[in-house]
Amino acid sequence: MDKKSNSYLADPLEDRAVVLGPHEGKSLSIRGVTITMRVTSEMSNDQLGVYDIELSPHTIGARLHFHRFMDETFIVSEGTLTVSHGDTQVQSGPGSVIYVPRFTPHGFANESDQLVKLTLIFNPAQGREGFFLGLERILNADPVSAEDYLALYNRYDSYPVDVSNMLPLHAGQ
Repeated sequence: MDKKSNSYLADPLEDRAVVLGPHEGKSLSIRGVTITMRVTSEMSNDQLGVYDIELSPHTIGARLHFHRFMDETFIVSEGTLTVSHGDTQVQSGPGSVIYVPRFTPHGFANESDQLVKLTLIFNPAQGREGFFLGLERILNADPVSAEDYLALYNRYDSYPVDVSNMLPLHAGQ
């Protein structure tokens, strides 16, 4: 029996490449953070999520949290990103890559006076776009509901280290 007559032995080849130009993708704005969805769960069969992030000066991206089922990678392209992991805090400039495997407590912020730009990668993606869409709705509300925030976090494999200090808001926000 040859490969052509047995579909289990044939590899169906098809071009499913996606090419995005600079700044292409759906963008969200959340309290000083811009997220542009580049490679989505739908494109990658939930295997990979790639997102461009811009953090305005003095903006918290996320407080200490961890994931059970996905890894996260930060690639800094502009500015200085502050990344906390475990009990360590690092200042990461352009060209820095920070890989955070699952079960590693981590958080990130822009503590500087300059814009920070980075690429954020989740693998597997696990529908991360739903998380970002939920964040846009919850964090742009007034007042922000901590209960809704925690429910969204837990639904999308994110678990705050300190529930009493989980919202990415500065005092007065």
